[in-house]
Amino acid sequence: MDVVMAHGFWDTGRLFRRLAEHLTEKGHTCHTPTLEPRDGRHGLADLSAKLSLYVEGNIDDEAPLALVGFSMGALVARHYLQEGGGATRTRAFFSIAAPFRGTPTAYFYPGHGTRDMRPGSHFLSGLGAGSLGNVTVFTYRTPYDLMVVPASTTRIAGAKETIVPVFLHSHLPGDTRVAEHIALELARLPSG
Repeated sequence: MDVVMAHGFWDTGRLFRRLAEHLTEKGHTCHTPTLEPRDGRHGLADLSAKLSLYVEGNIDDEAPLALVGFSMGALVARHYLQEGGGATRTRAFFSIAAPFRGTPTAYFYPGHGTRDMRPGSHFLSGLGAGSLGNVTVFTYRTPYDLMVVPASTTRIAGAKETIVPVFLHSHLPGDTRVAEHIALELARLPSG
């Protein structure tokens, strides 16, 4: 299965190196694009459009697809699923530590993207009101997260939640338990 990964704020696609290696060993084709600008200064809808262009340009229309998003990247991926038509071709969405109901830490940096991540933003309200269709959704969080506050804002109604007790927000995408769980759930998806 093709697995496209969307990185977080100021990260690059290299953030997913360990996860991509693990999933590649299991037979998946991993894509780890770096979406620019990495601070989302033009807004998260802009990054969602760039993610859509990446998928259209690099993955066959008939190929089974899964998305992994970390933090800001999970917001971008969810927007692509709901507003960019991605839900029609995506089988599973793995959301790692995303502030779906906003986080106060987004007030510490200027720009459109961080405004999108603030509690009560128009962007987040739109995501909350939208539908993920038939996409199977998984969320991952750590109770010790100091970037996404409170950590429970990572939840999506109807998603299967996994709590991984790591001490840093940035350690979740590279955690072996997260990689193993994603690989297991990908193996359980229908192949056709």
